[in-house]
Amino acid sequence: MPSFFFHPGYVAPLPAGHSFPMSKYQTTHEALAAAGVQFAVPEEAERGLLLGVHSAGYVDAVMAASVDATTERRIGFAVTLAVARRSLLSVGGTWAAARLALQEGFAANVAGGSHHAMPDGGAGYCVLNDLAVVAAALLDKGTLQRVLVIDLDVHQGDGTAVCLSGRKFDGETGAFTFSIHCEKNFPARKAQSCLDVGLADGTGDAGYLDALACALPGLFETVRPELVMVQAGVDPHGDDRLGRLALSYAGLVARDAMVRAACLGAGVPFVATLGGGYDADVVRLGRRHAASLLTLAGTPLPVALRENSVGSGATQS
Repeated sequence: MPSFFFHPGYVAPLPAGHSFPMSKYQTTHEALAAAGVQFAVPEEAERGLLLGVHSAGYVDAVMAASVDATTERRIGFAVTLAVARRSLLSVGGTWAAARLALQEGFAANVAGGSHHAMPDGGAGYCVLNDLAVVAAALLDKGTLQRVLVIDLDVHQGDGTAVCLSGRKFDGETGAFTFSIHCEKNFPARKAQSCLDVGLADGTGDAGYLDALACALPGLFETVRPELVMVQAGVDPHGDDRLGRLALSYAGLVARDAMVRAACLGAGVPFVATLGGGYDADVVRLGRRHAASLLTLAGTPLPVALRENSVGSGATQS
């Protein structure tokens, strides 16, 4: 069975010139398909699944495309019927990928990682928090006792930390949220993850990889996770419009290889979600996302996705 989940509905129409690169999901899919990836098709998440972390009022508003204007401003775009369907499919993709990862060792959703969405509203281009919904469901159903969320996005995973605060790892069971991000980037007011590593503006490959290498062993020793959920945002890249860190393309690949090695070394299944990325060139951005997911999958990068083909960014540390 294919270990990558994609649905055409991941791309929803936005107004012309909108700052969110919605078409990156399609260009990522195209780059992965060119690399020989086969895809499984997810279903929309059911209402009951979402209620594990989101309020009934907010879930119903999303499903009816009747989200209030204040919440839509925090999200960054209107929640139309197409956006609502996209959000339900994105959660469904992470839910399906997580369950497959538990069977096969790895799976990926070519969307998701919507880590800013809160229990009663969305924010930062995130409508529903797929990471938190899926982690909560696996814990609440008794499928798992310990889940580790590794958030690699340049922005802190504030919504995931808040949504899972009631299931916070207590030393024996629960969800452990780890976020490594640019400290002075969005959100201005940070939540409290179980472990936050905030990096200075301009941190490059050496500083980032050192910080990640210092954190990972302790995470696996402390949590002893039964599943790792990876938010594999590529916005730490030096060319990203919203990033403020300075990783090169090679640095992102090394980051993802390090996370994969940690999961394999601990013998823990892991699931990857797409996360953030805001390059103005959506074809280049799609290739960057594709390289990230393929690296996590342990698939050799084809020539079109190697560093010289995609761009290397800055390298200072």
